[in-house]
Amino acid sequence: MDRSITAGQLKDKSLFQDSDGSAIPAKNMYHNCSKLKIFLGALAFSFFAKGFSGSYMKSMSSQIERRFEISSSIVGIIDGSFEIGNLMVIVLVSYLGPRVHRPKVIAVGCLVMSLGAFLSVMPQFLMGRYNYERITVTVHNSSTSVSACSPASSEGHPATDATETPSTKKNFGCEKTANSYLWLFVLMGNLLRGIGEAPVMPLGVSYIDDFSKEENSAFYIGLVRSSGMFGPTLGFLLGSFCASLWVDIGIVDIGFFPALKKLFGNPVFIVYIFLTILQYNSLVGLITYETKFMEQQFNVSVARAIFLIGVILLPITILGMFLGGFLIKKLKLHVTEMAKFACTTFIVAYLLNLLYFTCSCEVLQVAGLTVPYSGLKHLSAFKNSFMASCNADCSCKLDQWDPVCGDNGITYMTACFAGCKSSTGTGKTMVFHNCSCVEEQGHGLGNSSAVLGQCQRESCTKAFPYFLALQTACAFILALGGTPTYMIMFRSVSPDLKSFAVGIETLGGRVLGGLPAPIYFGALIDETCLKWGTKNCGGSGSCRVYDTKAFRNVYLGLIAGLRAGCCLLYIVVSVLIMKRFKTHGKEMKDAKDTERSTGKEPVTSNKKDILPGARTSDESEETRM
Repeated sequence: MDRSITAGQLKDKSLFQDSDGSAIPAKNMYHNCSKLKIFLGALAFSFFAKGFSGSYMKSMSSQIERRFEISSSIVGIIDGSFEIGNLMVIVLVSYLGPRVHRPKVIAVGCLVMSLGAFLSVMPQFLMGRYNYERITVTVHNSSTSVSACSPASSEGHPATDATETPSTKKNFGCEKTANSYLWLFVLMGNLLRGIGEAPVMPLGVSYIDDFSKEENSAFYIGLVRSSGMFGPTLGFLLGSFCASLWVDIGIVDIGFFPALKKLFGNPVFIVYIFLTILQYNSLVGLITYETKFMEQQFNVSVARAIFLIGVILLPITILGMFLGGFLIKKLKLHVTEMAKFACTTFIVAYLLNLLYFTCSCEVLQVAGLTVPYSGLKHLSAFKNSFMASCNADCSCKLDQWDPVCGDNGITYMTACFAGCKSSTGTGKTMVFHNCSCVEEQGHGLGNSSAVLGQCQRESCTKAFPYFLALQTACAFILALGGTPTYMIMFRSVSPDLKSFAVGIETLGGRVLGGLPAPIYFGALIDETCLKWGTKNCGGSGSCRVYDTKAFRNVYLGLIAGLRAGCCLLYIVVSVLIMKRFKTHGKEMKDAKDTERSTGKEPVTSNKKDILPGARTSDESEETRM
C-alpha cells in the first residue's frame, strides 16, 4: 500500500516532532500519543463552544422576533445567515484540509466564531430599553385600582378613536432610528460564526480518523460529537433562564476538479449527500421552531420549552450518539452492518414520529378573532370584529395585544376589549373586575373578572407529557443511528478524500438544507397567523396568535414529508453498500464463525471497509503519526 505523505500531512505531523523540529522515530512515537488526546480534548471543546452559541441563538428566535418586531421568515433569514457564512468557505477549507496544518486552521476558525458571537450581542448594548406592548390604563382616585375601559376625553374624538387603525393614527412613541435595523448585527454575527465553524467539523473528524487506531476511530469521533452536545444543553438552559427574565428588569489547486469528479462518481456518496440534505432540512426546521411550536400548541412558556429541551432532549441525544459510537467499537461493525443499523433505527423513529399528529389541540378562543363576543363556536361574519356593544365606549386601541382570560374561558385582546372597569394587584398578579364583555356571557353583575395572560386549554396541557415522551424516544433512536450513519461516508470514499467528502457533505446539507429550511418553514408558519402585532411606526410586527391546528399540520407535515424521503434514501444507500461490500462482508462473517468455533484469532486481511488504498488494522496509532 502506498504510504506516501503529502506536504500538508507533514505539517500535521509537526505536532509530533522534537523541540528541534526533527522527526521523531516511529518507535518513539508512543511518547507523544498524549498529544492526540490533547487534540481530542481541544476539538471536543470547540464542538462544545459552537454548539453552545448555536443552540442559544436557536432558543432566542422568539425573543429576536419580538425584540426587533420582525416576522418568522426574517428570523429564518437571520438563522440561515450561519449557513451562508459556512458555505462561503466550506469547500475550500475541506479540500485544502489535508494540505495545511489542520489544528492551526481549526484554531483560526474558533477565533472567527468568537468574534461573530460578540457581534451578535451588540444590539443589546446599542438599543434602548425594550418597550413591551402593554395597554394604557387610567388611574382613578385609588392607588390599587386602574381602569382598562376608559371613555375618551372631551378633547378627543371617541368615534374616531374606536375605529382608528395603525396607518391613520399618530404614534407619539415612534422613533425612526437605526434601532430598526440593528437585527443586522445578529445576522452578521451569525454569518461570521458560520465562517469560523467551517473548518471545525471536516478537518477535525478527518484528523482523528487519520491519526487514531482503526478500531478506535469511530469511538473517538462519536465521543467528540457526543461531548460537543453538552454545548447545546447548556445553551438551551441559558436560553431558558434568559427567556424567563422580565424584560423591564487564495487559489484552488487544479487537483480540486479531479477529486470532485471522483467523489461524485461514487454512487454511495451521491445518495448519502441527498440523504444529508433532507436530514438537514427536517432537523434545522424542527430545532428552529420547536419552542414556538410548544408555546402555541401546548400553552408551554418559551422559558419552560427551552428548559425542557436543554435538560431532557439534549442529554438523551448525547446518550444516543455516545452509545452509537460505542456499539460500533464493541460489536466491531463493518460498513454493511452500520448501514443496516442506521436504516433500521431511522425507520423506527419515523414511525414514532407519525404519532405526533395524535397530539391534537384546539384553537385558542379569542373574542372577536376565533369566536364572536356572543360566545358561539363558529366564526361567520364576526371574525376580526373586536368591537362590540360591551366595549364600544372604552376607546380600545386595535393595535395592542396584552391578553386577559375571562371567567368564561375566553381570551380577550386586552382588558379594555373585555370591558374591565377596575383592577387589583400589580404586574403578573393583576386581576381585572367588572368586565362588561365577560358579563354578557351569562355571568351576574359584579361577578365577572379577568386575569392577565391567555386562557389555558385543558386538552393541550394534558397532551404535552405524551408529546414530550414521544419526542424523547424519537430523539434517542435517531441519535443512536447518527454515528453509524456518519461513518458510512468515511468507509465509502478513498482515504485521501475524507476531509473533502466531509466538506462537500456539510456544504450540500447547509446550502440546500440549513439555509432554506428556516426560511420556508417560517414563511409557511406565518401563513397560519391569526393576529399580527403592529410596530410603533406602523407596519406589521410579530405574530400574536396562531391557528394551532394549521400550525401543527404545517410544522409536523413538513418534518414527516422530509423524513419519508430520508427513509427511502436510507434503504437505497443500504442496498448499494451491501452490493458493494458483499464479498468482504461474507469474508468477515466466515472469519467470525471460525473464531467462535476455534477460539483463535481469524486469519483475514481485516482491512477497513473502504475503497482500495486504505490503511490496515495492524497499523498502530504511533506508526501513523
